[in-house]
Amino acid sequence: MSGIVTPTQAALSPGFVEPVLDAQAAFRATLDALSRPGRIETLTLRLNPPAGIDAATAAVCLTLVDGDTPVWLAPHAAADRAAAWIAFHTGAPVTSVAADAAFAVVLDAASLPALDGFDWGSDEEPQRGATLIVQVPALAGQGGWTLSGPGIAARAALRVDGLPESFLAARRAMTGAFPRGLDILFTSGARLAALPRTTILEA
Repeated sequence: MSGIVTPTQAALSPGFVEPVLDAQAAFRATLDALSRPGRIETLTLRLNPPAGIDAATAAVCLTLVDGDTPVWLAPHAAADRAAAWIAFHTGAPVTSVAADAAFAVVLDAASLPALDGFDWGSDEEPQRGATLIVQVPALAGQGGWTLSGPGIAARAALRVDGLPESFLAARRAMTGAFPRGLDILFTSGARLAALPRTTILEA
């Protein structure tokens, strides 16, 4: 998969059923997740993305991605369908180079690439750091990690299933690069939770 993906028949499956209301609801849920790290938001909108793409994954893409934000998709059985669908509904260019992406979509959490392969931004332009949208088997508000930092009153708990064993160490190592870094949105079914670069992560 390289260059711009041309929409196929599979990409013509609908986006939001109620474009204005659903987009507003999805944006609000995404913003709430990012402003309250570890809190799990559940989307109630109607959405029927191609097979292999969870509703929350699709909703976040439709909400955040646009024609000015290159998207990279990790290799996966549904990646070509997902790329065509995203390109069709958002106008986003799909790139074959992870480091060039403003957004990266990973449909199989276990195959999440090394975090240093993405653009972390710079000290002068930290906002250029990529946002990862990682689809996982399950999310839970207990067990797993302990989170602290902006948007968290004291401590929050978040369990994210299916990630590589190396993820925790890689994410903790990224903290020293702040304000450079990556913002991560985890999706599962109709649920999503955020791990912004400002959040401190402990096992």
